[in-house]
Amino acid sequence: MPAKKHRKELTATMIARIKAPAAGQRLWVADTVVPGFGVRVTEKGSKTFVLRTRYPGETNASRREIGKVGEIDLADAREKARGWLKLIAEGKDPARVEEEQRRSQVAKDATTVNAVLDAFEKDHVEGLRSGDQVKAAFNNHVRPRIGERSIYDLKRSDITTMLNEIKADSGPVMADRVLAHVRKAFNWQMVQDDDFKSPIVRGMAKTKPKERARKRILADDEIRDVWAALDQIEQPACYPRYVKSLLLAMTRRNESARMHTDELESDLWIIPGSRYKNKQDHVIPITPALRELIGEKPAGCKKNGWYVFSTTTNGGQLDGAKPFSGFSKAKKELDAIIAKIRKAEGRAPMKQWQLHDLRRTGRSLMSRAKVDADHAERCVGHVIGGVRETYDRYEYLDEKRKAFEALASMLDMILNPPADNVVPIRADAVV
Repeated sequence: MPAKKHRKELTATMIARIKAPAAGQRLWVADTVVPGFGVRVTEKGSKTFVLRTRYPGETNASRREIGKVGEIDLADAREKARGWLKLIAEGKDPARVEEEQRRSQVAKDATTVNAVLDAFEKDHVEGLRSGDQVKAAFNNHVRPRIGERSIYDLKRSDITTMLNEIKADSGPVMADRVLAHVRKAFNWQMVQDDDFKSPIVRGMAKTKPKERARKRILADDEIRDVWAALDQIEQPACYPRYVKSLLLAMTRRNESARMHTDELESDLWIIPGSRYKNKQDHVIPITPALRELIGEKPAGCKKNGWYVFSTTTNGGQLDGAKPFSGFSKAKKELDAIIAKIRKAEGRAPMKQWQLHDLRRTGRSLMSRAKVDADHAERCVGHVIGGVRETYDRYEYLDEKRKAFEALASMLDMILNPPADNVVPIRADAVV
């Protein structure tokens, strides 16, 4: 049956009160404000804003949907109807114009910085050992500033402004890290896009290479302060063991954080090349000191393997299901405890330090313990270059074991110094 017609000035309240017509009927309520605009109501109560008029290319008037009531409000629907009527007066079909606008927006969205970063992450970043850090740099520093911009509109001044803001908020080192990640993403885009030229040029870095290279190692008293503070930390329970492993195994932050029992074979810890910086398996002999940090199987673990340093629980008990990741919060608490210890003893605050400094400190302690330099370099996972790298396939496991044992002994001597026969290492000493 044809729709029943009513003509009123539509209001949101009126539309909400319109009842569905009888079975087999439709209700049409025309608006008195915009010609041809109104609400169509079906027997099931579905309400739709429509515009009834003669569209370009048509001989008779017809109705086209503007949008469902509830999905678009009355004011927006009226405005859209007015826009359609203006296009029709110009001889343009609203449907064709909107499709062209949609395609244009799709094309524009595909060339934004966000779109390029999305594609770069999927193609290049996913699965990388440092993938989470790269994504965090994009999400925290790049997307909020230039993410919506078209890559073809970016200028060198835009990159410089972004880097200056990052430098002000997070420091020059972070600015340079972000610059390095964005440079890789833009270079990746240029390989497959003939029309794109990266706006990043030489000279944009906020620091010099020598300034970026950290030399910080912990002095003896600082090591003792760190260990004393770790003894006071109760949560996360794995954190004290985790931090100590960074020095005793001379590992990088994530290498220890993601230690899994599947990587332990008898008295060896084999870090697979897939998560090691030089892409080669790295073997660390497990000393008694390191074995103590690994500990026993978590009470809540129902599997044969688990992450050694973990905070996840099952039924209130640790289960080792995921690796430890709460670095920032735990480090802040550790620094606060160290500051409290030094203040109570009337000593100056401890100079800023990072977890990675423990790796450098361990390497320095090996030299102090008279460990052969080549053996110490292999312990820290550095590749011995040149012809030796090609032809010397010996694993040096015995030498590395002795080196790690010497490191553990030196650390024990620092933590429990005998009277007047240990020469303390200086905080500014560098190997």
